Amino acid sequence: MRSIWNGAISFGLVSIPIKLVNATENHSISFRQIHKADGGRIRYRKVCELDQEEVETSDIGKAYEDATGTMIPITEDDLAGLPLPTAKTIEIVAFVPASSIDPLQMDTAYYLSASGVPAAKPYTLLREALKRSQKVAVAKFALRGRERLGMLRVVGDVIAMHGLLWPDEIRTPEGVAPETEVTVRDAELDLADALMDTLGSVDLDSLHDDYREAVEEMIAAKAEGGPPPEREPAEAGGGRVLDLMAALENSVRAAKEARGDEKPVAEVTDLPTRRRKAATAKSADSKKAAPKKAAAKKTATKKTTAKKTTQKKPAAKRTTTAKRASA
Repeated sequence: MRSIWNGAISFGLVSIPIKLVNATENHSISFRQIHKADGGRIRYRKVCELDQEEVETSDIGKAYEDATGTMIPITEDDLAGLPLPTAKTIEIVAFVPASSIDPLQMDTAYYLSASGVPAAKPYTLLREALKRSQKVAVAKFALRGRERLGMLRVVGDVIAMHGLLWPDEIRTPEGVAPETEVTVRDAELDLADALMDTLGSVDLDSLHDDYREAVEEMIAAKAEGGPPPEREPAEAGGGRVLDLMAALENSVRAAKEARGDEKPVAEVTDLPTRRRKAATAKSADSKKAAPKKAAAKKTATKKTTAKKTTQKKPAAKRTTTAKRASA
């Protein structure tokens, strides 16, 4: 890999000669602009807006445009005269826990390569110190004419550096969060947890750019003079969620089916409002009717007992009369 910057890491009084190498690469497919009528390439030319003449790169300088639109010329000598101690040095300023770095600040990633045999020992020392401390190094460095912030961490046997945005370059998320007060129920959280558990983990190396593959296949087919390959249209997404519980339940079921897990999915479904009200009203009526039913049952029992008693009394009277006659 070709280095894009040569310098040194300043680690206290230790200086480690290093080379800076890009850690990432862009695989996006780029297109050229053409004239639709004849397929001719459309090119941009740098033209001076005062005399309308095309300008060569060697004749182009820099300027700062102020609020009034006035151009203030800035020369390379002006910039070279500015104090920039990190012009050729990655200056470590602190060692902090990785959790203290906001991922929003992370920018381009680089690999730091030891430059020469003498740099191997201090390079390995810094790498192992970062490993044992489980911390990252915050550093300042200069690249492409401006001072930047960086974070050094260990990746395998290599020290990697992430360019960081300055704290004042991170915008506050004003007006982004929902302004409406929303209550999330435990049943909804339980289904969301079930969905997260069902989806599980993924090997990032197995993920790939489906769109780029489709574009490459289409370009190859057109280059051979054939028709573009037919593909099923992508499913429309981003629809309005009318029933969150139903959507979560369906998502869990679909995730389980995709993973080949045929275990039944626990469903939590709310009763419709009318049914709920009807059930509540019926329950209330049952509670009100219960005392009345109990009282009616008690009264009926008393009447039955009294009737039986009345029927038995004449028999007792006849028995007494029979006893007197026999006497």
